[in-house]
Amino acid sequence: MNKSDFPDDFVWGSATASYQIEGAVTEGGRGPSVWDTFTHTPGTISDGTNGDVAVDHFHRFADDVQLMTDIGFDAYRFSIAWSRIQPEGTGAGNTAGLGFYRELIEKQLEQGITPWVTLYHWDLPQALEDAGGWLNRDTALRFADYSQIVAENLGDLVTDWITLNEPWCSSFLGYANGHHAPGKQLGSRSAHAAHHLLLGHGLAVDRIREAVPEGRVGITLNLYSIRAASESAADQDAARRIDGLSNRLFLDPMLTGEYPADVLDDLGETSWFEEHAGPDDLSLISTPIDFMGINYYSRHTVRAGAPSDQVSAYPGSEFVEFVDTGADRTQMGWEIHPDGLVDVVRASHRLAPELPIYITENGSAYEDVVGADGTVNDPERLKYLQQHIAACQEAIAEGLPLKGYFAWSLMDNFEWAWGFSRRFGLVHVNYDNLERTLKASGRWLTEFLSR
Repeated sequence: MNKSDFPDDFVWGSATASYQIEGAVTEGGRGPSVWDTFTHTPGTISDGTNGDVAVDHFHRFADDVQLMTDIGFDAYRFSIAWSRIQPEGTGAGNTAGLGFYRELIEKQLEQGITPWVTLYHWDLPQALEDAGGWLNRDTALRFADYSQIVAENLGDLVTDWITLNEPWCSSFLGYANGHHAPGKQLGSRSAHAAHHLLLGHGLAVDRIREAVPEGRVGITLNLYSIRAASESAADQDAARRIDGLSNRLFLDPMLTGEYPADVLDDLGETSWFEEHAGPDDLSLISTPIDFMGINYYSRHTVRAGAPSDQVSAYPGSEFVEFVDTGADRTQMGWEIHPDGLVDVVRASHRLAPELPIYITENGSAYEDVVGADGTVNDPERLKYLQQHIAACQEAIAEGLPLKGYFAWSLMDNFEWAWGFSRRFGLVHVNYDNLERTLKASGRWLTEFLSR
């Protein structure tokens, strides 16, 4: 299997996120985000670290772009830190912040790498969270304003735009169980945040198109293949519930113009959505997009279990249990099921048959060891990469409109609530001196992309 086995126009890229790599949290006029606040709150991050320095991409971006070039990527998906553009989440764009991203993009273009800009990868300006965050409808309006500023200032360089990254994580991990910033545990009210995120997406699509008429606009969802542990009615219902909360709550309003009634009922939020998420909102949310981005990492097998009093990321379905199928797992504890990648591409395709699809993240964390000679051999990650690229090939052979693959991640970084204890990179980062070293998985991909 080589690059030449794929269509000539298939996009090969890597992906990162601003808070995970940039550092320089007080430089260039950047304001605080919810992740700055969250990581400096004791007990929130497993290793007690934060992203103040991260891997210092803010100062090292030219070298990092060269790494992409050396591997052979033709695209780079990265996110813009909202608080670098609007330190308080409102007002005019910050010249220094916009200037940083312009330099980063120009460097990519010099190297023949196409920039894919994600406007929101979880780092909400803290001032907006103080005003209610994504539970506040006004945040969606502010996101549209921010998107317009970025598009107007960078649209001469950028064609490919992604509004949101993984709104499921922003809403349910941020506001349901509090495992992510802003760390709220509000149960089913987290679904209100999900709605406002989707509303912000719909509003932003129009703003971006006004500023960049020739641009392409999409969204990135983290989708899961969901299987029931048995044919029993209870287990089938458990699968329906988790598929609803993970996938359909986001896919359906965007691609069909309606929220799934069963999911709202499971959440106990039907009346709120009837009052606050009417036809006008759904019309905006379902504004046609140009592509669908999918982040795929694992498959879930579920069954009905005993009621739990644990704070859950699946409010209203706390009794559902996730089953260990015996499959191999990454260091994150996520089961490895490459076939699930084809499942989620197929599911999106069914709802929108003409919509191009891109895998905008796929990768694995393992406990890498640096050899005595300085090399990093990561056979497990290499195998994971090979298996999932092969799954992409299977999806294409099936006739599914899969148009690109972005590896997560270009380099090791600050892995959210896990801090620096989980490494996803193709490039190893020495956290003591920030030296970058290409891992064996990255060397394999370099060879793959050269043939």
